[in-house]
Amino acid sequence: LVALLLVLAGVAWWATANQMAGMSAAPGAALGALGWFVGVWVVMMAAMMFPSVAPTVALYARMTRQRGWTRPLLFTSSYLVVWGFVGLVSYGFFELGAHLLGAQLSWDAGGRWVVAAILLAAALYEVTPLKNACLSRCRTPLGYLLGSWRDGSRGAAEMGARHAGWCVGCCWALMAALFALGVMSLVWMAVIAALITVEKTLPWRRSALTFTTVVLLALAVMVVVAPHSIPGLVVPGTS
Repeated sequence: LVALLLVLAGVAWWATANQMAGMSAAPGAALGALGWFVGVWVVMMAAMMFPSVAPTVALYARMTRQRGWTRPLLFTSSYLVVWGFVGLVSYGFFELGAHLLGAQLSWDAGGRWVVAAILLAAALYEVTPLKNACLSRCRTPLGYLLGSWRDGSRGAAEMGARHAGWCVGCCWALMAALFALGVMSLVWMAVIAALITVEKTLPWRRSALTFTTVVLLALAVMVVVAPHSIPGLVVPGTS
């Protein structure tokens, strides 16, 4: 099951790269039509999240004591549905901000400051009690699974959605950082996915959180001081 999820993640990375070919990877770039973006977003979430959620799905599969992959796949599918809804909401906020502020969000106006503010907020969220509580459910899913157990196929879908809710609470600020740096950038997708996987799976929890916080703070400063020096950042107006 873990191998299947990792293979699906690899396929999702390949599909995302194909879908984003030729699109601008700069901060604030247009997201395209709603239906297209939500579809790409769900595939992105499969690529970014399956490696870190695979241990939880495998543990759930063992706890069901049922043969077959129906319930684990329902668990995973409902997990993706929740993240798809997050993409829909994010699209709405992005388009609303672009409509209301327009030219004020251009890079040479206030754009770089908005990006820096989002990165700073994401860094500060890393050290909040809410982040700690949500991350605990993701890192040690046994307690969550035992405390929220639901039988049957419907229960599998409910538990996957609830687990996704904790995952959203853990990762929403990092996703906001992805939007700030360029949501259509494979480079920043890989960076954020790596940070999420490190936080959720490696044993050095405090070190992982500290590392993520430092990375986000450094990016916030560099965006204002020397954006052209950030590897992988496509500054609007440049090739």
